[in-house]
Amino acid sequence: MKKIRYLDYYLLVPYLVLLAIGLVMVYSASAYWIKNQLGMAETGILVKQAAFIVVGLFLTFIFFHLRLAIFRVPWVQALSLAVTYILLIYLVVLSHVHPETTINGASAWIPIGPFNLQPSELAKLVLILYLAHMFTNRQDQLLEGENSLKKLRQPIILVGGMILLVLLQPDTGGMMILSIITFVMVASSGIASSWGLKMSGIGAFIVSVGYFIIANVRFPGLEKYYQFRRLVAVMHPFAWKAREGNQIVNSFYAINHGGLFGVGLGNSTQKLGYLPEPYTDFILAIITEELGVIGALVVVGLIFFLILRILLIGIRSKNAYYSLIAYGIATMMFIQASFNIGAVLGVLPVTGVTLPFISYGGSSLLILAMAMGIMLNISAAETKLKQEERHA
Repeated sequence: MKKIRYLDYYLLVPYLVLLAIGLVMVYSASAYWIKNQLGMAETGILVKQAAFIVVGLFLTFIFFHLRLAIFRVPWVQALSLAVTYILLIYLVVLSHVHPETTINGASAWIPIGPFNLQPSELAKLVLILYLAHMFTNRQDQLLEGENSLKKLRQPIILVGGMILLVLLQPDTGGMMILSIITFVMVASSGIASSWGLKMSGIGAFIVSVGYFIIANVRFPGLEKYYQFRRLVAVMHPFAWKAREGNQIVNSFYAINHGGLFGVGLGNSTQKLGYLPEPYTDFILAIITEELGVIGALVVVGLIFFLILRILLIGIRSKNAYYSLIAYGIATMMFIQASFNIGAVLGVLPVTGVTLPFISYGGSSLLILAMAMGIMLNISAAETKLKQEERHA
Protein backbone atom coordinates (compact mmCIF):
# COMPACT_ATOMS: atom_id res chain seq x y z
CA MET A 1 0.00 0.00 0.00
CA LYS A 2 3.03 2.31 0.23
CA LYS A 3 2.72 2.82 -3.51
CA ILE A 4 -0.44 4.88 -2.94
CA ARG A 5 1.81 7.71 -1.70
CA TYR A 6 3.09 8.14 -5.25
CA LEU A 7 -0.31 8.32 -6.94
CA ASP A 8 -0.46 10.76 -9.84
CA TYR A 9 -3.64 12.73 -9.17
CA TYR A 10 -3.25 14.56 -12.49
CA LEU A 11 -4.04 11.18 -14.05
CA LEU A 12 -6.43 9.73 -11.50
CA VAL A 13 -8.81 12.68 -10.97
CA PRO A 14 -9.58 13.41 -14.67
CA TYR A 15 -9.99 9.67 -15.23
CA LEU A 16 -12.58 9.37 -12.44
CA VAL A 17 -14.38 12.54 -13.53
CA LEU A 18 -14.63 11.25 -17.11
CA LEU A 19 -16.03 7.92 -15.89
CA ALA A 20 -18.67 9.78 -13.85
CA ILE A 21 -19.63 12.02 -16.79
CA GLY A 22 -19.74 8.99 -19.07
CA LEU A 23 -22.06 7.10 -16.73
CA VAL A 24 -24.50 10.03 -16.48
CA MET A 25 -24.50 10.67 -20.23
CA VAL A 26 -24.83 6.98 -21.15
CA TYR A 27 -27.98 6.84 -19.02
CA SER A 28 -29.32 10.08 -20.47
CA ALA A 29 -28.64 8.96 -24.05
CA SER A 30 -29.81 5.36 -23.67
CA ALA A 31 -32.93 5.37 -21.47
CA TYR A 32 -35.53 6.33 -24.12
CA TRP A 33 -33.85 4.41 -26.95
CA ILE A 34 -33.55 1.02 -25.26
CA LYS A 35 -37.06 1.25 -23.77
CA ASN A 36 -38.80 2.11 -27.05
CA GLN A 37 -36.52 0.47 -29.63
CA LEU A 38 -35.32 -2.61 -27.73
CA GLY A 39 -38.05 -3.10 -25.14
CA MET A 40 -35.53 -3.07 -22.27
CA ALA A 41 -35.76 -1.37 -18.90
CA GLU A 42 -34.62 2.27 -19.00
CA THR A 43 -31.76 1.48 -16.63
CA GLY A 44 -30.54 -1.58 -18.61
CA ILE A 45 -27.55 0.11 -20.25
CA LEU A 46 -26.83 2.18 -17.14
CA VAL A 47 -26.47 -0.95 -15.00
CA LYS A 48 -24.15 -2.60 -17.54
CA GLN A 49 -21.99 0.52 -17.86
CA ALA A 50 -21.79 0.84 -14.06
CA ALA A 51 -20.68 -2.80 -13.85
CA PHE A 52 -17.99 -2.18 -16.50
CA ILE A 53 -16.76 0.83 -14.53
CA VAL A 54 -16.54 -1.13 -11.26
CA VAL A 55 -14.64 -3.98 -12.94
CA GLY A 56 -12.50 -1.42 -14.76
CA LEU A 57 -11.52 0.34 -11.53
CA PHE A 58 -10.58 -3.03 -10.05
CA LEU A 59 -8.37 -3.71 -13.09
CA THR A 60 -6.82 -0.24 -12.75
CA PHE A 61 -5.99 -1.05 -9.11
CA ILE A 62 -4.46 -4.42 -10.09
CA PHE A 63 -2.36 -3.00 -12.94
CA PHE A 64 -1.22 -0.13 -10.72
CA HIS A 65 0.23 -2.61 -8.23
CA LEU A 66 1.70 -5.07 -10.77
CA ARG A 67 5.42 -5.23 -11.40
CA LEU A 68 5.63 -3.98 -14.99
CA ALA A 69 8.51 -6.36 -15.65
CA ILE A 70 5.93 -9.15 -15.85
CA PHE A 71 4.90 -7.90 -19.30
CA ARG A 72 8.45 -8.57 -20.52
CA VAL A 73 8.51 -12.21 -19.39
CA PRO A 74 8.68 -14.36 -22.57
CA TRP A 75 5.82 -16.72 -21.69
CA VAL A 76 3.53 -13.81 -20.75
CA GLN A 77 4.25 -12.13 -24.08
CA ALA A 78 3.77 -15.37 -26.01
CA LEU A 79 0.49 -16.11 -24.22
CA SER A 80 -0.95 -12.61 -24.77
CA LEU A 81 -0.01 -12.66 -28.47
CA ALA A 82 -1.38 -16.20 -28.92
CA VAL A 83 -4.71 -15.36 -27.23
CA THR A 84 -5.06 -12.19 -29.32
CA TYR A 85 -4.31 -14.04 -32.57
CA ILE A 86 -6.70 -16.90 -31.74
CA LEU A 87 -9.55 -14.46 -31.00
CA LEU A 88 -8.91 -12.45 -34.17
CA ILE A 89 -8.71 -15.58 -36.35
CA TYR A 90 -11.92 -16.87 -34.76
CA LEU A 91 -13.72 -13.67 -35.77
CA VAL A 92 -12.49 -13.85 -39.36
CA VAL A 93 -13.61 -17.48 -39.64
CA LEU A 94 -16.93 -16.65 -37.97
CA SER A 95 -17.66 -13.85 -40.45
CA HIS A 96 -17.31 -16.31 -43.35
CA VAL A 97 -19.01 -19.33 -41.77
CA HIS A 98 -21.86 -17.35 -40.16
CA PRO A 99 -22.16 -14.02 -42.02
CA GLU A 100 -25.46 -13.37 -40.22
CA THR A 101 -23.46 -12.64 -37.03
CA THR A 102 -22.00 -9.46 -38.53
CA ILE A 103 -23.09 -6.11 -37.04
CA ASN A 104 -22.93 -3.05 -39.29
CA GLY A 105 -20.97 -5.04 -41.86
CA ALA A 106 -18.31 -6.29 -39.43
CA SER A 107 -17.77 -9.37 -37.28
CA ALA A 108 -15.87 -7.69 -34.45
CA TRP A 109 -17.52 -9.04 -31.28
CA ILE A 110 -17.54 -12.38 -29.46
CA PRO A 111 -20.59 -12.79 -27.19
CA ILE A 112 -19.70 -14.10 -23.73
CA GLY A 113 -22.92 -14.20 -21.71
CA PRO A 114 -24.11 -10.61 -21.20
CA PHE A 115 -20.73 -9.24 -22.36
CA ASN A 116 -19.49 -8.77 -25.93
CA LEU A 117 -15.71 -9.08 -26.21
CA GLN A 118 -14.05 -7.00 -28.92
CA PRO A 119 -10.62 -8.56 -29.60
CA SER A 120 -9.37 -5.54 -31.57
CA GLU A 121 -9.49 -3.55 -28.30
CA LEU A 122 -7.32 -6.15 -26.59
CA ALA A 123 -4.99 -6.10 -29.60
CA LYS A 124 -4.23 -2.39 -29.01
CA LEU A 125 -2.79 -2.92 -25.53
CA VAL A 126 -1.04 -6.18 -26.45
CA LEU A 127 0.55 -4.42 -29.43
CA ILE A 128 1.79 -1.52 -27.31
CA LEU A 129 3.37 -3.73 -24.66
CA TYR A 130 4.95 -6.03 -27.25
CA LEU A 131 6.47 -3.23 -29.36
CA ALA A 132 7.72 -1.37 -26.27
CA HIS A 133 9.58 -4.51 -25.19
CA MET A 134 10.98 -5.34 -28.64
CA PHE A 135 12.18 -1.80 -29.38
CA THR A 136 13.73 -1.38 -25.92
CA ASN A 137 15.71 -4.61 -26.36
CA ARG A 138 16.91 -3.59 -29.83
CA GLN A 139 17.45 0.12 -29.23
CA ASP A 140 21.17 0.10 -30.10
CA GLN A 141 20.57 -1.91 -33.26
CA LEU A 142 17.87 0.50 -34.47
CA LEU A 143 20.44 3.27 -34.86
CA GLU A 144 22.25 1.41 -37.64
CA GLY A 145 20.49 3.20 -40.50
CA GLU A 146 19.27 0.94 -43.31
CA ASN A 147 20.13 -2.20 -41.35
CA SER A 148 17.67 -1.12 -38.66
CA LEU A 149 14.70 -2.31 -40.72
CA LYS A 150 16.13 -5.82 -40.81
CA LYS A 151 16.09 -5.81 -37.00
CA LEU A 152 12.37 -5.02 -37.10
CA ARG A 153 11.46 -7.98 -39.31
CA GLN A 154 10.01 -10.17 -36.52
CA PRO A 155 7.86 -7.50 -34.84
CA ILE A 156 6.71 -6.15 -38.23
CA ILE A 157 5.51 -9.61 -39.32
CA LEU A 158 3.70 -10.25 -36.03
CA VAL A 159 2.11 -6.80 -35.92
CA GLY A 160 1.32 -6.85 -39.64
CA GLY A 161 -0.53 -10.14 -39.20
CA MET A 162 -2.54 -8.71 -36.32
CA ILE A 163 -3.51 -5.61 -38.33
CA LEU A 164 -4.47 -7.74 -41.33
CA LEU A 165 -6.77 -9.92 -39.23
CA VAL A 166 -8.52 -6.83 -37.84
CA LEU A 167 -8.95 -5.48 -41.38
CA LEU A 168 -10.47 -8.79 -42.51
CA GLN A 169 -13.29 -8.58 -39.90
CA PRO A 170 -13.53 -5.88 -41.40
CA ASP A 171 -12.88 -3.31 -38.65
CA THR A 172 -11.44 -0.33 -40.52
CA GLY A 173 -11.28 1.91 -37.46
CA GLY A 174 -9.44 -0.70 -35.41
CA MET A 175 -7.04 -1.36 -38.28
CA MET A 176 -6.21 2.35 -38.60
CA ILE A 177 -5.66 2.78 -34.87
CA LEU A 178 -3.32 -0.24 -34.70
CA SER A 179 -1.42 1.00 -37.77
CA ILE A 180 -0.94 4.52 -36.37
CA ILE A 181 0.13 3.18 -32.95
CA THR A 182 2.71 1.02 -34.73
CA PHE A 183 3.96 3.95 -36.81
CA VAL A 184 4.32 6.27 -33.79
CA MET A 185 6.12 3.63 -31.72
CA VAL A 186 8.48 2.80 -34.61
CA ALA A 187 9.21 6.51 -35.03
CA SER A 188 9.84 6.82 -31.26
CA SER A 189 12.01 3.72 -31.04
CA GLY A 190 15.28 5.31 -32.15
CA ILE A 191 15.08 4.20 -35.77
CA ALA A 192 17.00 6.45 -38.21
CA SER A 193 15.00 9.66 -38.74
CA SER A 194 15.25 9.36 -42.55
CA TRP A 195 13.11 6.21 -42.45
CA GLY A 196 10.55 7.93 -40.24
CA LEU A 197 10.29 10.83 -42.70
CA LYS A 198 9.92 8.43 -45.63
CA MET A 199 7.15 6.52 -43.87
CA SER A 200 5.35 9.80 -43.05
CA GLY A 201 5.62 11.01 -46.63
CA ILE A 202 4.34 7.75 -48.12
CA GLY A 203 1.43 7.59 -45.65
CA ALA A 204 0.40 11.21 -46.28
CA PHE A 205 0.59 10.70 -50.06
CA ILE A 206 -1.57 7.54 -50.01
CA VAL A 207 -4.23 9.16 -47.77
CA SER A 208 -4.34 12.37 -49.85
CA VAL A 209 -4.61 10.59 -53.21
CA GLY A 210 -7.20 8.14 -51.85
CA TYR A 211 -9.34 10.94 -50.45
CA PHE A 212 -9.20 12.90 -53.72
CA ILE A 213 -10.16 9.88 -55.84
CA ILE A 214 -13.08 8.85 -53.60
CA ALA A 215 -14.36 12.45 -53.43
CA ASN A 216 -14.29 12.99 -57.20
CA VAL A 217 -14.74 9.60 -58.89
CA ARG A 218 -17.81 7.37 -58.74
CA PHE A 219 -17.38 3.66 -58.09
CA PRO A 220 -20.84 2.09 -58.59
CA GLY A 221 -19.53 -1.45 -58.10
CA LEU A 222 -18.08 -0.61 -54.69
CA GLU A 223 -21.28 0.87 -53.28
CA LYS A 224 -22.43 -2.60 -52.26
CA TYR A 225 -19.70 -2.60 -49.59
CA TYR A 226 -20.75 -1.08 -46.26
CA GLN A 227 -17.31 0.40 -45.47
CA PHE A 228 -17.11 2.18 -48.82
CA ARG A 229 -20.59 3.65 -48.38
CA ARG A 230 -19.53 5.00 -44.98
CA LEU A 231 -16.55 6.69 -46.64
CA VAL A 232 -18.69 8.30 -49.35
CA ALA A 233 -21.36 9.34 -46.82
CA VAL A 234 -18.97 11.58 -44.90
CA MET A 235 -18.33 13.56 -48.10
CA HIS A 236 -22.00 13.79 -49.09
CA PRO A 237 -23.95 13.19 -45.84
CA PHE A 238 -27.26 14.75 -46.89
CA ALA A 239 -27.28 12.81 -50.17
CA TRP A 240 -26.96 9.64 -48.06
CA LYS A 241 -29.26 10.82 -45.26
CA ALA A 242 -31.60 7.83 -45.59
CA ARG A 243 -28.70 5.36 -45.34
CA GLU A 244 -25.10 5.66 -44.13
CA GLY A 245 -25.33 9.45 -43.75
CA ASN A 246 -28.14 9.18 -41.19
CA GLN A 247 -25.97 9.36 -38.07
CA ILE A 248 -23.86 12.23 -39.41
CA VAL A 249 -26.88 14.35 -40.40
CA ASN A 250 -28.63 13.79 -37.07
CA SER A 251 -25.38 14.59 -35.29
CA PHE A 252 -25.37 17.96 -37.10
CA TYR A 253 -28.94 18.58 -35.95
CA ALA A 254 -28.03 17.72 -32.35
CA ILE A 255 -25.01 20.05 -32.29
CA ASN A 256 -27.01 22.87 -33.89
CA HIS A 257 -29.89 22.37 -31.43
CA GLY A 258 -27.59 22.43 -28.41
CA GLY A 259 -25.83 25.65 -29.31
CA LEU A 260 -23.40 27.15 -26.84
CA PHE A 261 -25.05 26.18 -23.55
CA GLY A 262 -27.26 23.20 -24.46
CA VAL A 263 -30.93 22.43 -23.89
CA GLY A 264 -30.36 20.86 -20.47
CA LEU A 265 -29.43 17.41 -19.20
CA GLY A 266 -31.98 14.83 -20.36
CA ASN A 267 -33.69 17.18 -22.83
CA SER A 268 -32.14 15.99 -26.11
CA THR A 269 -34.56 15.39 -28.98
CA GLN A 270 -32.14 13.54 -31.26
CA LYS A 271 -31.93 10.62 -28.81
CA LEU A 272 -35.70 10.11 -29.16
CA GLY A 273 -35.37 7.72 -32.08
CA TYR A 274 -33.62 10.00 -34.58
CA LEU A 275 -29.97 9.28 -33.85
CA PRO A 276 -29.44 5.47 -33.81
CA GLU A 277 -27.87 4.03 -30.64
CA PRO A 278 -26.99 7.51 -29.31
CA TYR A 279 -25.13 6.09 -26.29
CA THR A 280 -22.30 4.56 -28.36
CA ASP A 281 -20.24 6.24 -31.12
CA PHE A 282 -22.29 9.46 -31.25
CA ILE A 283 -22.67 10.16 -27.55
CA LEU A 284 -20.68 13.38 -28.01
CA ALA A 285 -23.50 14.71 -30.21
CA ILE A 286 -25.96 14.14 -27.34
CA ILE A 287 -23.53 15.75 -24.87
CA THR A 288 -23.30 18.80 -27.15
CA GLU A 289 -27.08 18.98 -27.53
CA GLU A 290 -27.77 18.71 -23.80
CA LEU A 291 -24.75 20.49 -22.30
CA GLY A 292 -23.85 22.72 -25.23
CA VAL A 293 -20.55 23.32 -26.99
CA ILE A 294 -19.09 24.45 -23.66
CA GLY A 295 -20.01 21.15 -21.99
CA ALA A 296 -18.61 19.16 -24.91
CA LEU A 297 -15.37 21.16 -24.78
CA VAL A 298 -15.01 20.37 -21.07
CA VAL A 299 -15.34 16.63 -21.79
CA VAL A 300 -12.96 16.74 -24.76
CA GLY A 301 -10.58 18.96 -22.77
CA LEU A 302 -10.40 16.40 -19.94
CA ILE A 303 -9.61 13.62 -22.44
CA PHE A 304 -6.83 15.61 -24.07
CA PHE A 305 -5.49 16.70 -20.69
CA LEU A 306 -5.06 13.01 -19.84
CA ILE A 307 -3.34 12.38 -23.17
CA LEU A 308 -0.92 15.28 -22.64
CA ARG A 309 -0.20 14.12 -19.08
CA ILE A 310 0.63 10.62 -20.35
CA LEU A 311 2.90 12.09 -23.04
CA LEU A 312 4.65 14.22 -20.42
CA ILE A 313 5.31 11.13 -18.28
CA GLY A 314 6.82 9.41 -21.32
CA ILE A 315 9.00 12.40 -22.22
CA ARG A 316 10.30 12.82 -18.66
CA SER A 317 11.03 9.13 -18.09
CA LYS A 318 14.62 7.95 -18.42
CA ASN A 319 13.39 4.38 -18.89
CA ALA A 320 12.98 3.65 -22.62
CA TYR A 321 10.44 0.89 -21.97
CA TYR A 322 8.24 3.19 -19.88
CA SER A 323 8.53 5.98 -22.46
CA LEU A 324 7.47 3.75 -25.35
CA ILE A 325 4.46 2.43 -23.40
CA ALA A 326 3.42 6.00 -22.61
CA TYR A 327 3.74 7.06 -26.26
CA GLY A 328 1.73 4.03 -27.37
CA ILE A 329 -1.10 4.57 -24.86
CA ALA A 330 -1.23 8.32 -25.57
CA THR A 331 -1.43 7.58 -29.31
CA MET A 332 -4.18 5.01 -28.78
CA MET A 333 -6.30 7.50 -26.81
CA PHE A 334 -5.55 10.41 -29.14
CA ILE A 335 -6.41 8.57 -32.35
CA GLN A 336 -9.50 6.98 -30.81
CA ALA A 337 -10.76 10.36 -29.56
CA SER A 338 -9.89 12.07 -32.86
CA PHE A 339 -11.67 9.43 -34.96
CA ASN A 340 -14.77 9.67 -32.77
CA ILE A 341 -14.88 13.48 -32.67
CA GLY A 342 -14.15 13.65 -36.41
CA ALA A 343 -17.09 11.33 -37.15
CA VAL A 344 -19.46 13.36 -34.94
CA LEU A 345 -18.40 16.57 -36.71
CA GLY A 346 -18.71 14.94 -40.14
CA VAL A 347 -15.06 15.40 -41.13
CA LEU A 348 -14.04 11.74 -40.81
CA PRO A 349 -15.86 8.51 -41.79
CA VAL A 350 -17.94 6.74 -39.17
CA THR A 351 -15.80 3.78 -38.08
CA GLY A 352 -17.56 2.69 -34.88
CA VAL A 353 -14.73 3.99 -32.68
CA THR A 354 -15.93 4.94 -29.19
CA LEU A 355 -15.19 8.16 -27.31
CA PRO A 356 -12.65 7.15 -24.62
CA PHE A 357 -14.14 6.76 -21.10
CA ILE A 358 -17.51 8.18 -22.21
CA SER A 359 -19.21 5.90 -24.76
CA TYR A 360 -21.00 2.72 -23.74
CA GLY A 361 -18.84 -0.32 -24.36
CA GLY A 362 -17.25 -2.87 -22.07
CA SER A 363 -14.21 -3.88 -24.10
CA SER A 364 -13.03 -0.31 -24.68
CA LEU A 365 -13.66 0.72 -21.07
CA LEU A 366 -11.80 -2.28 -19.61
CA ILE A 367 -8.77 -1.91 -21.89
CA LEU A 368 -8.59 1.81 -21.09
CA ALA A 369 -8.81 0.89 -17.38
CA MET A 370 -5.80 -1.42 -17.76
CA ALA A 371 -3.93 1.27 -19.68
CA MET A 372 -4.65 3.82 -16.95
CA GLY A 373 -3.44 1.36 -14.31
CA ILE A 374 -0.19 0.91 -16.24
CA MET A 375 0.30 4.67 -16.59
CA LEU A 376 -0.40 5.27 -12.89
CA ASN A 377 2.14 2.52 -12.20
CA ILE A 378 4.79 4.13 -14.42
CA SER A 379 4.14 7.59 -12.98
CA ALA A 380 4.46 6.26 -9.41
CA ALA A 381 7.73 4.49 -10.27
CA GLU A 382 9.15 7.67 -11.81
CA THR A 383 8.06 9.82 -8.85
CA LYS A 384 9.59 7.38 -6.36
CA LEU A 385 12.84 7.30 -8.34
CA LYS A 386 13.07 11.10 -8.40
CA GLN A 387 12.47 11.32 -4.66
CA GLU A 388 15.17 8.72 -4.00
CA GLU A 389 17.61 10.61 -6.23
CA ARG A 390 16.93 13.86 -4.36
CA HIS A 391 17.60 12.23 -0.99
CA ALA A 392 20.64 10.26 -2.15
